[in-house]
Amino acid sequence: MTLKIQRSIKRDNAIFNLCGQIDAKELPELRRLLAAEEQKYVVLDLKEIYLIDREGVRFLASCEENGVKVKNCPTYIREWIVREVT
Repeated sequence: MTLKIQRSIKRDNAIFNLCGQIDAKELPELRRLLAAEEQKYVVLDLKEIYLIDREGVRFLASCEENGVKVKNCPTYIREWIVREVT
């Protein structure tokens, strides 16, 4: 399965609901979407993510460093992000 991305707007937030897996081949599209986003705040909702690779984790860590909110992050991904940034 690949990554499915659904965008919605709630107040000043652009919410990207991600479903499937995040890996290196999906990152160029995610980067493009985030760079083109005009809303003041951006949220990545990971509720339906079941698989991620190291590049995906590094991408999420850099998103958070740049003000993107990552919500509904599975515990194992959150722990991996913490390990990557420390």
